[in-house]
Amino acid sequence: MNIFDRRESKVQSYARSFPVTFDKAEGAKLTDTDGNEYIDFLAGAGSLNYGHNHPKLREKLIDYIASGAITHGLDMHTVAKKAFLTAFEEKILNPRDMDYVLQFTGPTGANAVEAALKLARHTKGRSNIIMFTNGFHGVTLGALATTGNQHHRGVAGVDMPGVTPMPYDGYLGDGYDTTEYLDKALGDPSSGVDHPAAVIVECVQGEGGLTAADLGWLKNLETVCRKHDVMLIVDDIQAGCGRTGTFFSFEPAGIKPDIITLSKSLSAYGLPFAVTLIRRDLDIWEPGEHNGTFRGNNHAFVTAAAALEEFWSDDTFAKSVQEKGEIVRKRYEAMHAKFGDAIVSLRGRGMMRGLVMHSGDLAGMVTKHAFKRGLVIETSGAHDEVVKCLAPLVIEIADLERGLDILEESIAAAIADQGANTIAAE
Repeated sequence: MNIFDRRESKVQSYARSFPVTFDKAEGAKLTDTDGNEYIDFLAGAGSLNYGHNHPKLREKLIDYIASGAITHGLDMHTVAKKAFLTAFEEKILNPRDMDYVLQFTGPTGANAVEAALKLARHTKGRSNIIMFTNGFHGVTLGALATTGNQHHRGVAGVDMPGVTPMPYDGYLGDGYDTTEYLDKALGDPSSGVDHPAAVIVECVQGEGGLTAADLGWLKNLETVCRKHDVMLIVDDIQAGCGRTGTFFSFEPAGIKPDIITLSKSLSAYGLPFAVTLIRRDLDIWEPGEHNGTFRGNNHAFVTAAAALEEFWSDDTFAKSVQEKGEIVRKRYEAMHAKFGDAIVSLRGRGMMRGLVMHSGDLAGMVTKHAFKRGLVIETSGAHDEVVKCLAPLVIEIADLERGLDILEESIAAAIADQGANTIAAE
């Protein structure tokens, strides 16, 4: 047995899908210890929007470490934190007329969600939270309560009260605006739905299967929240930091959430980092009411600030993401037409897109064939039926096209295998 089999818990998951030992990475490519190169359409589950080891960010980090500057500072003021806050204010908040304060939580997305839920309940004096079908917000108990997936919920070991599920956009089929049901339920004292403190939503559901909410649905959701005095929390942990073509995934809808959670690609370098953005008038925390030992990752401040300067000083980067998103969309449409019933539908927005296969088994076969051909790509969705493209946003067009070529080849191979297996079974 190798050291991983001998000492690592059975809880590991990605290593089962990609059973090699990775050694180096640059941009949108990974290299294993045997020198094999892979195009990365996983990007750290959306944590590497700016690619692996971006040279300008790496240089900034190395210089910072070599200078003997602060590594760990709790929530004390540091030069690195000042630079990040300044860059975030100038590049992100001010241009969007957003007056939010930043809470530095523990360095995971789940912790940012925990803080958001706790603050909403604290502010409104109510315990109930509205979550949506297929939503994913983390696996710590508070966040897990708002997560729909039974695979994750089933191991909690305790009841998870204080949450009411509602159907996400499209869950009940086309032509039905599920915000109308939410409005009705909140306005009916006999609906059985306790008046919530907040609604938590992803504009594009990452782990839930790449369903992208219609922009009109998001606007209606905001209207319902305002009508019933309910806070709107947008979980932008996977869909944010440019993934959909704008820094925040909700920007095209023109809505203004009360609270926003960010993590994953916020550090821009794969370093642990999370924040909860709070509308200024809702920041009612007392000092230390929600804390954490690692809420001041100064190395992440450095790379995050450098990325904001590098990619968000104008709209050049955002436009490039939108252009690449169109390449993926058009290729996916062509695959849908080519492979017929094997691909049920297309989902997503920007560079966050999925192919809905007719079964989870087929989707799994696609990803296995892709890995054999040099492409790292994963599945998501309630039945793992969605092949999920999360390529780094900085990927070169040639590599993007090559990755899509491999994906197309892999779908064909998986369909052929499934057909052969069907014949063998008969």
